[in-house]
Amino acid sequence: GDIVLLAKPVTLTEGDRVTLTTDVPVATDGTSKPEKLLYAISLPPVHGQIEHINYPGVPISSNRQLDVVAQEVSYDHDNSRGAGEESLR
Repeated sequence: GDIVLLAKPVTLTEGDRVTLTTDVPVATDGTSKPEKLLYAISLPPVHGQIEHINYPGVPISSNRQLDVVAQEVSYDHDNSRGAGEESLR
């Protein structure tokens, strides 16, 4: 079936870390088990990285929605000045 992904922008400054919650990315595929959805990061952020909070400093290329619900995934900005807006896919 169709998958719907809702994403909201997050504002942070150089060097900040933000924990991803279901207020930022949340997806549904019409089943009763959205926690099993897998996010694959095909285009990582340029000025930081997505990482699991239990493994700081190690970028990840995928995570489960269950990790987002448990607030175990974060985006860490790399202290680049003038980075401007950034997104990931």
